[in-house]
Amino acid sequence: MKKVKKKKAEKKETPPKKKKVSVREKIINIINKRNEYLPSNIIDEFVEKIEENNLTDKIDILVEKAIEEYNRHLMEPLEACGMVAAQSIGEPGTQMTMRTFHYAGVAEINVTLGLPRLIEIVDARKDPSTPIMTVYLEGAYRVNREKAMEIANKIEVTRLINIAEIETDISNMKIIIKPSLKSMERKNIEMDDLLKALKKLNKVEIKKGKNEIEIFPEKENENYRELRRLSEEVKNIKIKGIDGIKRAIIRKEGDEHVIYTEGSNFEKVLEIEGVDKTRTVTNDIHAIYQVLGIEAARNAIINEAYSTLQEQGLNVDIRHIMLVADLMTANGSIRPIGRQGVSGEKGSVIARAAFEITVDHLLSAARKGEVDELKGVAENVIVGQPIKLGTGSVELAINIKKFSKKVKK
Repeated sequence: MKKVKKKKAEKKETPPKKKKVSVREKIINIINKRNEYLPSNIIDEFVEKIEENNLTDKIDILVEKAIEEYNRHLMEPLEACGMVAAQSIGEPGTQMTMRTFHYAGVAEINVTLGLPRLIEIVDARKDPSTPIMTVYLEGAYRVNREKAMEIANKIEVTRLINIAEIETDISNMKIIIKPSLKSMERKNIEMDDLLKALKKLNKVEIKKGKNEIEIFPEKENENYRELRRLSEEVKNIKIKGIDGIKRAIIRKEGDEHVIYTEGSNFEKVLEIEGVDKTRTVTNDIHAIYQVLGIEAARNAIINEAYSTLQEQGLNVDIRHIMLVADLMTANGSIRPIGRQGVSGEKGSVIARAAFEITVDHLLSAARKGEVDELKGVAENVIVGQPIKLGTGSVELAINIKKFSKKVKK
C-alpha cells in the first residue's frame, strides 16, 4: 500500500506540459504587439509557407517585413483612387486589339478577346458574344476518357441532323429519316430516344420501318409548303443535351480530362453527376450571379477583366480592376459602368451632364431643384476650382517673408 501511495505522489509532482503555440497564433501575437494589421488571406498564406519551408525560427523577421510592405502599399488618405484606376485601365485599353481569337489551347472554339471583351465586361452585357465554359470533372470521370466522353455527350446538344440523313420525298409527301448507327453509338443514343423526340412534333403521323423512320403531315395539311416547314423542324429537333451548348471538346491537361464548351448553361451543367462544381467556370457573368450570387459575380468580373488584359500582354495592377468590380456590384446586383448604371447614378448633376445627354440632365435637375455640392473631380474641373483630393485636400499656406526672416536670424 505504501509503495502505491509513493507512486501517486510522484505523479502529482510532474510539472504540467506547456501548451504548444501554433504558427498562426505566433503571427497574430507579433502583429498585436506592434499594434499593426494584416489581412486574413495574407496570414493564411504566411502560415502555409512557413509550415511548408520550416521557417518557424524566422517568423519575427518575416512578419515585420510583411507589415512594412503592406503599409508601404496602403493608399494615402484622400487619394484620387478612382481617377488612377480609370487611367490605369484606360491607357492600356488603347493598345488592345479588336479581333476574335481562338481559345487558348482549343483551336476549334472561337472566343472574343481584347477590347470588345473588356467592353462586354464593364457594360455588364446579359449575353456574351461568344459564351464558353470550362467544365472540370471529379472522381473517375476526370481520369477516364470514356467517362469524360459520357458527360460531354450529356452536355452537348445533339440534333437529329447530326445523327441521321433526312430526305424529303415530294412525290409521296413524306420525310424519310435514316439514322446513322455509328453516330448514334458514339453519342450514346438509342432508337427509342429518336422516337421520343419525334413524338413532340404536332399534326404528323410517324411510321417506324426496319432501318428508317417515315413522317407524314396530316392529310388536311398535305402541301409542299407544310412539307418544307416540317423538314426544317425535323432537322433541328433536339435529341439530347443541354440548351445553349453547341459543342463540347475534351482536352487532357496534366493528369485529368477537361471539357471546353462552345455556348454556356452554367446552372444545368452543374446539375450533372461527375461535374466538379467547385472548379467549373463560365465567362457569362450574369449566369454566375444567378447561380452563385453577387460575391462570385464580383470575382468573375475581376478574373475575366484581368485575364483579358494579361492575354494582350498588358500588366495592370489587379487592385484597379477590383475597384471597378466593387463599384459594379456594390448594391447587390451587377450594374454597367455607363449611362444606365454607375455613371448615370452619380450624385453630382454636373458630372452626369458632362458624361452624356447634357441638356436633359440639367433640365431635369432644374425641375427637381437639385443641389450640386461639387465634391467630385469632373464637376470641379468644369467649374474651375481646386479639387479637394490628393494634394488639393490640404489647405496649407506659408508666409515666405516671415519664414525667410527666421532663417536669416
